[in-house]
Amino acid sequence: MASLRIGVIGTGSISELHLNAYSANPSASLVAVCDINGQRASDVAAKYGAGKIYTDYREMLADPNIDAVSVCTWNNTHAPISIAALDAGKHVLVEKPLCRTVEEALAIEQAVRRSSKLLQVGFVRRYDPNVAMLRRFIDDGEFGKLYFAKASTIRRLGNPGGWFSDTERSGGGPLIDIGVHIIDLCWYLMGRPKATTVSANTYRQLGNRAHIENLSFYKAADYDASKNTVEDLANAIIRFENGASLMVDVSFTLHAKKDESVVRLYGDKGGFEIDPEIAIVTEKHNTILNIEPQTDYSRLNIQAAFQNEIDHFVRCALTGETPISPVEDGVAIMRILRSIYESAEKGEEIKL
Repeated sequence: MASLRIGVIGTGSISELHLNAYSANPSASLVAVCDINGQRASDVAAKYGAGKIYTDYREMLADPNIDAVSVCTWNNTHAPISIAALDAGKHVLVEKPLCRTVEEALAIEQAVRRSSKLLQVGFVRRYDPNVAMLRRFIDDGEFGKLYFAKASTIRRLGNPGGWFSDTERSGGGPLIDIGVHIIDLCWYLMGRPKATTVSANTYRQLGNRAHIENLSFYKAADYDASKNTVEDLANAIIRFENGASLMVDVSFTLHAKKDESVVRLYGDKGGFEIDPEIAIVTEKHNTILNIEPQTDYSRLNIQAAFQNEIDHFVRCALTGETPISPVEDGVAIMRILRSIYESAEKGEEIKL
């Protein structure tokens, strides 16, 4: 198999997971690194053996020796960079969320169609080994019809600040940053049914709580405690055309006892949990069984998930396979996310 020549755009914290995975893939070759911070780009290029450094992504995309790019930048740049990359004839792996708005998502989808190039959305949780295992159970009918899901990612003190808390750059707060993961995960495992209505709330009660002492949390490189224009908390119920529903809540900050992550799906023949640990519930011989699958990791293995995601992207780009997280799914999830924000703003149910 030929080698896919890679350029990585953006060298923030998420890029390291891409870079490590590309380095471990024998069919990928890291050619170039781009970042508006030239020194940071140079440092990353030296660490991972990339021969070219750029501070302008347009110059990188003009390089004929690059076949594909990972877009690991602020959310507000996902659409222009992805579109430019596709138009330049590059395959694209863009970090979640696909972009900030439905209009941007549709523009990216149009660029995919006119370029005939691959775009894979970074819904990394689809690629976790436990999720792949459960997908086989689902496809084999073990759980029957999945009709209800509950998903929650609660941070009691976890607003990263910086661009994450600037709605102009991020497009929103915890919903679009971490909520996108669990909404997509449930929707994907439920068979990607069409969403029909959304009823939601968002709250801005606590701010970034920069005054809290004695408890540390992740801070973005451009952390600025004086700026926070995103929600603290979002919750929603999403209904689908097949009658299924999803309840979700997600926070950057909340007066909660501890951080919590819960993902549970229920079918008419059985159910399962992904977070906080993998578990299966079923019935045999008129008896309810709680099953603990024996896997290498009972929880999310983020390194393995990213490795699988990158390996999948490289293989699809080289062979022409369709990725399991295509641009169409990014558009569908963006419609749901924006409908949640719209419902909260208007105080009413939104029909999609």
